[in-house]
Amino acid sequence: MTASPGPVDGATTRAEARARAAAILARHGIGTAALDARLLLEECLGLRPTDLVLGAERPIGAEGARRLAQGLARRCAGEPVARIAGAWEFWGLPFRLCPATLVPRPDTETLVEAALALARPGPLRLLDLGTGSGCLLVALLSEWPRATGLGIDRSPAALATARANAARNGVAARAAFAAGDWGAALAGGRYDVVVANPPYIATARIDDLAEEVRAHDPHLALDGGPDGLAAYRVILAQAAGGPDGPGLLAPEGRLLVEIGYDQEDALRALAPAAGLRVEAVRRDLAGHPRVVAMARAEAG
Repeated sequence: MTASPGPVDGATTRAEARARAAAILARHGIGTAALDARLLLEECLGLRPTDLVLGAERPIGAEGARRLAQGLARRCAGEPVARIAGAWEFWGLPFRLCPATLVPRPDTETLVEAALALARPGPLRLLDLGTGSGCLLVALLSEWPRATGLGIDRSPAALATARANAARNGVAARAAFAAGDWGAALAGGRYDVVVANPPYIATARIDDLAEEVRAHDPHLALDGGPDGLAAYRVILAQAAGGPDGPGLLAPEGRLLVEIGYDQEDALRALAPAAGLRVEAVRRDLAGHPRVVAMARAEAG
C-alpha cells in the first residue's frame, strides 16, 4: 500500500498538509511520522522551519500538493526522508547526499566528540578514511579553524559530494579529497588525527538490517566482510605501519574509528596486534560502545 496521490490539493494550508501527511505516515507504521511530515513539507515546498509556523495558513498550491504527494508515496514505500530530500544535517551542519554516501547518523557525532576531547586545537593534519559525504572531516574542520584535512574514498560520486559539502560549509580551502583504497596510496607519518567510519556489518547480517538501511544505503559502506572486521584490520595496519613503512599516524597521532555496538572487545584485541593501544572507548547516547580511540603503542 502506498500513499494516495491526492491527500491534499492546492487549497490545503501548510498546517493542514502537515497534519494530513503525519496521519498518512502514521497509518503506514512510521514511528517518526510527525517529524518526517515536517521534513517532507520543508523539502517539497522549499520552506524553512519558521515558514511552517509563520505561514501556517497559506495554501500549498497545486505544484506543492503534487510534490508532497510524491514525497509521501516514496516515504510510505520505505525510502528514508534523507534520501528523498537528498540532504541531511550532521553536527548542526547541512550535507548533501548521493546514492554512494551513507546518511549521516547521530551516533556518528560521537566520533566527532571523541576527537575533540582527545586532540587540542591547532594546525592539525586530519585524515578521513572512507569519507563518504565528508561529514566527519567537515565537522572537525569547522571546529578546528587551523586544521587541514584529506578525505579518501573509492567512489568518485562520494568524493564529488564531499567536495561540495566542504564548500557549502566554508572549509573547502582547508579540505582536499582523493580517490583511494583506505590509506594505501598515502605516505606515512603525517596525520595527527585519523578518523574512519568503515563498514562493520558482517556480510551474513546485511539481510537482517532495517529495510531503510538495506535497500537504500550503499552496500560498500555496510559490508564489513565475514566477521564485520575486515576494514578495521586494514585501517589499523595502515595507521600503525610496520616493516614496509612508517604508517599514517604522526608519532603522537590518534586513530578514531566508529564500531558496532558489540565490537569493542574485537577492537581491543586487534589494536595491540597492529602496534596500537586503545586509549579510550566512547559510548553513544544509547550507552553502547561507539568509538574506539587508539595511539601508537610506543606513544606516551
